[in-house]
Amino acid sequence: MGRRAAGGGAPPGEDFSFVSPGVKYVLFFFNALFWVISMVMVAVGVYARLLKHAEAAMACLAVDPAVLLLVVGVLTFLITFCGCVGSLRENICLLQTFSVCLTVIFLLQLAAGVLGFVFSDKARGKVSEIINGAIVHYRDDLDLQNLIDFGQKEFSCCGGVSYKDWSQNMYFNCTAANPSRERCSVPFSCCLRDAKELVGILLAQILINQVRDQIKLQLYNQQHRTDPWY
Repeated sequence: MGRRAAGGGAPPGEDFSFVSPGVKYVLFFFNALFWVISMVMVAVGVYARLLKHAEAAMACLAVDPAVLLLVVGVLTFLITFCGCVGSLRENICLLQTFSVCLTVIFLLQLAAGVLGFVFSDKARGKVSEIINGAIVHYRDDLDLQNLIDFGQKEFSCCGGVSYKDWSQNMYFNCTAANPSRERCSVPFSCCLRDAKELVGILLAQILINQVRDQIKLQLYNQQHRTDPWY
Protein backbone atom coordinates (compact mmCIF):
# COMPACT_ATOMS: atom_id res chain seq x y z
CA MET A 1 0.00 0.00 0.00
CA GLY A 2 1.14 3.53 -0.74
CA ARG A 3 1.75 5.94 2.13
CA ARG A 4 -0.69 8.76 2.74
CA ALA A 5 0.71 12.11 1.69
CA ALA A 6 2.10 14.14 4.55
CA GLY A 7 -0.57 16.48 5.83
CA GLY A 8 -3.11 15.19 3.32
CA GLY A 9 -5.82 14.33 5.84
CA ALA A 10 -4.13 15.27 9.08
CA PRO A 11 -6.20 17.09 11.70
CA PRO A 12 -5.61 20.81 12.11
CA GLY A 13 -2.67 21.74 14.29
CA GLU A 14 -2.48 24.27 17.07
CA ASP A 15 -1.51 27.06 14.64
CA PHE A 16 -4.58 26.53 12.47
CA SER A 17 -7.26 29.25 12.69
CA PHE A 18 -10.55 29.90 10.91
CA VAL A 19 -10.12 33.65 11.55
CA SER A 20 -8.94 35.59 8.51
CA PRO A 21 -6.13 38.01 9.45
CA GLY A 22 -7.27 40.40 6.71
CA VAL A 23 -10.82 40.66 8.04
CA LYS A 24 -9.55 40.85 11.61
CA TYR A 25 -7.14 43.75 11.09
CA VAL A 26 -9.37 45.68 8.70
CA LEU A 27 -12.15 45.59 11.31
CA PHE A 28 -9.65 46.58 14.00
CA PHE A 29 -8.27 49.48 11.91
CA PHE A 30 -11.64 51.06 11.15
CA ASN A 31 -12.88 50.63 14.71
CA ALA A 32 -9.66 52.13 16.08
CA LEU A 33 -10.05 55.08 13.69
CA PHE A 34 -13.63 55.78 14.77
CA TRP A 35 -12.61 55.17 18.39
CA VAL A 36 -10.10 58.02 18.16
CA ILE A 37 -12.66 60.22 16.38
CA SER A 38 -15.20 59.53 19.13
CA MET A 39 -12.71 60.57 21.82
CA VAL A 40 -12.06 63.82 19.94
CA MET A 41 -15.83 64.40 19.69
CA VAL A 42 -16.26 63.87 23.44
CA ALA A 43 -13.34 66.18 24.23
CA VAL A 44 -14.69 68.93 21.95
CA GLY A 45 -18.20 68.49 23.37
CA VAL A 46 -16.98 68.76 26.98
CA TYR A 47 -14.81 71.77 26.15
CA ALA A 48 -17.66 73.55 24.36
CA ARG A 49 -20.08 72.71 27.15
CA LEU A 50 -17.81 74.08 29.88
CA LEU A 51 -17.33 77.36 28.01
CA LYS A 52 -21.05 78.07 27.84
CA HIS A 53 -22.98 80.16 30.33
CA ALA A 54 -25.41 78.08 32.37
CA GLU A 55 -28.41 80.25 31.46
CA ALA A 56 -27.80 80.06 27.74
CA ALA A 57 -27.09 76.33 27.88
CA MET A 58 -30.24 75.47 29.79
CA ALA A 59 -32.36 77.70 27.54
CA CYS A 60 -31.63 75.64 24.44
CA LEU A 61 -30.61 72.28 25.89
CA ALA A 62 -32.76 70.33 23.42
CA VAL A 63 -30.85 71.66 20.42
CA ASP A 64 -27.46 72.24 22.02
CA PRO A 65 -24.77 71.01 19.58
CA ALA A 66 -22.34 70.38 22.46
CA VAL A 67 -24.77 67.95 24.14
CA LEU A 68 -25.49 66.26 20.81
CA LEU A 69 -21.75 65.91 20.20
CA LEU A 70 -21.26 64.41 23.66
CA VAL A 71 -24.05 61.85 23.26
CA VAL A 72 -22.93 60.74 19.79
CA GLY A 73 -19.29 60.66 20.90
CA VAL A 74 -19.97 58.49 23.97
CA LEU A 75 -22.14 56.02 22.02
CA THR A 76 -19.57 55.80 19.23
CA PHE A 77 -16.80 55.31 21.80
CA LEU A 78 -18.57 52.39 23.49
CA ILE A 79 -19.55 50.66 20.24
CA THR A 80 -16.14 51.02 18.59
CA PHE A 81 -14.47 49.88 21.81
CA CYS A 82 -16.32 46.58 21.54
CA GLY A 83 -15.41 46.23 17.88
CA CYS A 84 -11.78 47.26 18.36
CA VAL A 85 -10.95 45.06 21.35
CA GLY A 86 -13.21 42.24 20.17
CA SER A 87 -11.52 41.99 16.77
CA LEU A 88 -8.00 42.27 18.20
CA ARG A 89 -8.55 39.70 20.97
CA GLU A 90 -11.02 37.60 18.92
CA ASN A 91 -13.52 37.91 21.76
CA ILE A 92 -16.88 36.51 20.66
CA CYS A 93 -18.86 38.33 23.35
CA LEU A 94 -17.53 41.78 22.37
CA LEU A 95 -17.90 41.05 18.66
CA GLN A 96 -21.51 39.96 19.15
CA THR A 97 -22.18 43.10 21.19
CA PHE A 98 -20.65 45.20 18.40
CA SER A 99 -22.72 43.43 15.76
CA VAL A 100 -25.96 43.75 17.74
CA CYS A 101 -25.37 47.47 18.35
CA LEU A 102 -24.80 48.14 14.66
CA THR A 103 -27.89 46.11 13.78
CA VAL A 104 -30.01 48.05 16.28
CA ILE A 105 -28.71 51.39 14.95
CA PHE A 106 -29.46 50.33 11.37
CA LEU A 107 -32.99 49.21 12.28
CA LEU A 108 -33.62 52.45 14.18
CA GLN A 109 -32.50 54.50 11.18
CA LEU A 110 -34.66 52.40 8.89
CA ALA A 111 -37.67 52.77 11.20
CA ALA A 112 -37.10 56.52 11.48
CA GLY A 113 -37.00 56.81 7.69
CA VAL A 114 -40.20 54.80 7.27
CA LEU A 115 -42.03 56.69 10.03
CA GLY A 116 -40.83 59.99 8.60
CA PHE A 117 -42.22 59.04 5.21
CA VAL A 118 -45.54 57.72 6.56
CA PHE A 119 -46.07 60.59 9.00
CA SER A 120 -44.42 63.24 6.86
CA ASP A 121 -46.71 66.05 8.08
CA LYS A 122 -45.98 65.35 11.74
CA ALA A 123 -42.27 64.93 11.03
CA ARG A 124 -42.19 68.21 9.14
CA GLY A 125 -44.00 69.92 12.01
CA LYS A 126 -41.54 68.51 14.57
CA VAL A 127 -38.55 69.60 12.50
CA SER A 128 -40.07 73.07 12.12
CA GLU A 129 -40.60 73.23 15.89
CA ILE A 130 -36.95 72.38 16.53
CA ILE A 131 -35.74 74.91 13.94
CA ASN A 132 -37.97 77.63 15.39
CA GLY A 133 -36.64 76.90 18.86
CA ALA A 134 -33.11 77.22 17.54
CA ILE A 135 -33.99 80.51 15.84
CA VAL A 136 -35.35 81.92 19.11
CA HIS A 137 -32.03 81.14 20.89
CA TYR A 138 -29.83 82.10 17.93
CA ARG A 139 -27.88 84.76 19.84
CA ASP A 140 -27.83 82.86 23.14
CA ASP A 141 -25.46 80.10 22.05
CA LEU A 142 -22.40 80.61 19.82
CA ASP A 143 -22.25 76.94 18.79
CA LEU A 144 -25.92 76.98 17.84
CA GLN A 145 -25.40 80.23 15.94
CA ASN A 146 -22.52 78.76 13.92
CA LEU A 147 -24.54 75.62 13.21
CA ILE A 148 -27.52 77.61 11.88
CA ASP A 149 -25.26 79.84 9.80
CA PHE A 150 -23.55 76.80 8.31
CA GLY A 151 -26.89 75.18 7.45
CA GLN A 152 -28.30 78.31 5.84
CA LYS A 153 -25.18 78.89 3.74
CA GLU A 154 -24.82 75.21 2.80
CA PHE A 155 -28.45 74.77 1.71
CA SER A 156 -28.99 78.36 0.50
CA CYS A 157 -32.01 78.86 2.73
CA CYS A 158 -33.23 81.38 5.29
CA GLY A 159 -35.24 80.25 8.30
CA GLY A 160 -37.26 77.09 8.66
CA VAL A 161 -39.96 77.88 6.07
CA SER A 162 -39.16 81.44 5.01
CA TYR A 163 -37.18 84.49 6.12
CA LYS A 164 -40.20 85.59 8.18
CA ASP A 165 -39.33 82.92 10.75
CA TRP A 166 -36.57 85.21 12.01
CA SER A 167 -39.19 87.60 13.38
CA GLN A 168 -39.47 85.14 16.30
CA ASN A 169 -36.00 86.17 17.45
CA MET A 170 -35.95 89.15 19.80
CA TYR A 171 -33.03 90.76 17.96
CA PHE A 172 -34.55 90.46 14.46
CA ASN A 173 -38.17 91.05 15.45
CA CYS A 174 -39.68 93.76 13.25
CA THR A 175 -41.62 95.76 15.80
CA ALA A 176 -41.39 99.45 16.58
CA ALA A 177 -40.60 98.72 20.22
CA ASN A 178 -37.54 96.61 19.36
CA PRO A 179 -34.39 98.69 20.12
CA SER A 180 -32.02 96.25 18.37
CA ARG A 181 -30.01 97.53 15.44
CA GLU A 182 -30.77 94.22 13.69
CA ARG A 183 -34.50 94.92 13.76
CA CYS A 184 -36.37 93.88 10.58
CA SER A 185 -33.30 92.07 9.25
CA VAL A 186 -31.94 88.51 9.00
CA PRO A 187 -28.54 86.94 9.79
CA PHE A 188 -25.76 87.42 7.26
CA SER A 189 -25.88 83.71 6.39
CA CYS A 190 -29.26 84.30 4.73
CA CYS A 191 -27.64 86.56 2.13
CA LEU A 192 -26.49 85.07 -1.15
CA ARG A 193 -22.93 85.80 -2.16
CA ASP A 194 -22.76 88.20 -5.07
CA ALA A 195 -21.10 87.01 -8.26
CA LYS A 196 -19.03 90.20 -8.25
CA GLU A 197 -17.64 89.21 -4.86
CA LEU A 198 -16.58 85.81 -6.20
CA VAL A 199 -14.96 87.46 -9.24
CA GLY A 200 -13.17 89.88 -6.91
CA ILE A 201 -11.81 87.01 -4.82
CA LEU A 202 -10.62 85.19 -7.93
CA LEU A 203 -8.92 88.29 -9.40
CA ALA A 204 -7.31 89.10 -6.05
CA GLN A 205 -5.87 85.58 -5.84
CA ILE A 206 -4.51 85.85 -9.40
CA LEU A 207 -2.92 89.20 -8.55
CA ILE A 208 -1.36 87.75 -5.39
CA ASN A 209 0.19 84.91 -7.41
CA GLN A 210 1.52 87.37 -10.00
CA VAL A 211 3.07 89.57 -7.28
CA ARG A 212 4.75 86.52 -5.74
CA ASP A 213 6.18 85.54 -9.14
CA GLN A 214 7.43 89.11 -9.66
CA ILE A 215 9.18 89.09 -6.25
CA LYS A 216 10.83 85.75 -7.05
CA LEU A 217 12.02 87.15 -10.38
CA GLN A 218 13.50 90.23 -8.72
CA LEU A 219 15.32 88.12 -6.14
CA TYR A 220 16.64 85.89 -8.89
CA ASN A 221 17.97 88.90 -10.82
CA GLN A 222 19.59 90.38 -7.70
CA GLN A 223 21.38 87.12 -6.92
CA HIS A 224 22.78 86.80 -10.44
CA ARG A 225 23.90 90.42 -10.63
CA THR A 226 26.36 89.71 -7.81
CA ASP A 227 27.79 86.87 -9.87
CA PRO A 228 31.02 88.02 -11.59
CA TRP A 229 30.17 85.94 -14.67
CA TYR A 230 26.76 87.65 -15.03
